[in-house]
Amino acid sequence: MSRIPTPATIAEAPEATRPQLEAVQKQLGSVPNLFRLLASSPAALNGYLGLSGALGKGALDVRTRERIALAVAEFNGCGYCLAAHAFIGANMAKLDAAEIAAARAGRSADPKADAAVRFAIAVTEARGRAADADLAAVRAAGWSDAEILEIVAHVALNTLTNYVNEVARTEVDFPAPAARAA
Repeated sequence: MSRIPTPATIAEAPEATRPQLEAVQKQLGSVPNLFRLLASSPAALNGYLGLSGALGKGALDVRTRERIALAVAEFNGCGYCLAAHAFIGANMAKLDAAEIAAARAGRSADPKADAAVRFAIAVTEARGRAADADLAAVRAAGWSDAEILEIVAHVALNTLTNYVNEVARTEVDFPAPAARAA
């Protein structure tokens, strides 16, 4: 059970957030618990949706974004985000089970994506203080400085949702992901 009450419906959310939740409903066909939870704070929901929307129009493709989300969720131990991004990764980004498992381990079979995921984990693990070698490796794999900044922004976005869900203990409303191999 969530430690912060989650509005059960759009109608129970603060009036200021209902239009955003209705847009989520239209886009996804449902309103996941994370969105309804964030709706308790119009500023939090607007901040999340604004950054998420801007990054969705960025240079990183959906497959790379989902790999980063999976890696960060696994590293931060966020069960909600892990379930959500395993589902999104498989169904929307069309990542296969092996690639989802690799992302959870901070890797990818695709060399360029691997560099992005490794860098995302380095940023997460070092709390932003990635080493010069980490930056050199992601650049050497072909990522531009602008794309590197987007990778960092995706780490921040995913860390935000990881922390929100861990603080609130948001009820997971996505299928449980496969257990990670030891």
